[in-house]
Amino acid sequence: MQPLPLSKRPIDIALIVFFCINLFFITYIVDVEQLVIANPDHFQYPIWPPAKMVDLVHWYGRNFDPVLMARPAWWRATIWIDSIFFGPFYAIAIYAYAKGKNWIRFVSIVWASVMLTNVTIILFEEVIGEHVSPQLPRVFLSNAAWVIFPLIVMYRMWRSVYPFSANQPK
Repeated sequence: MQPLPLSKRPIDIALIVFFCINLFFITYIVDVEQLVIANPDHFQYPIWPPAKMVDLVHWYGRNFDPVLMARPAWWRATIWIDSIFFGPFYAIAIYAYAKGKNWIRFVSIVWASVMLTNVTIILFEEVIGEHVSPQLPRVFLSNAAWVIFPLIVMYRMWRSVYPFSANQPK
C-alpha cells in the first residue's frame, strides 16, 4: 500500500511539528535541565542547556508548576522515560510520519499510551497532590497538547494497519 503524500495528510504534518517541538525543546532542553540540575535552588549553570533556557524553565516552575521545581523521584522517573525512550521515538517518528512508514504504528500506540499515563499522573499531582499548582488553568492549558496529540496518534494508528494510505485493503 502506497502512502498518501504528506501534503494530503495535514494531521500528520501537525504530529510531525509536535514531535519536532518535543525532540528539540522539551526532551533535550527542558528535560535535560531537570536531569542535570538536581536542586534548582543551589546550582551552577551546566554546559547544556543554555542558561537562558534554564532560567525559563525555573521561571515557569516557580510561577506555575511547583512539582517541576520540587522534582520528586516519581517526577524524575517520567523525565528519564522522556529522555531515554521518547526522544529517540520523536526522531524516528518524524521520519516515519513524513515518509508514511506503517512500521511506526505499534510504537506510536505504545508511545501514546505511556505519554497519556505520565501526563495523567502529573496532572493528578498538579490538582490534589503535594505540589498543587497555583495556576491550574494555565498548567492544564500548557499540558493539553500532551493529552490531545497522543489521543490523535491513538486514533490514527488504531483504526488501520495502513494508517498512511487512503485505500484500505478489504
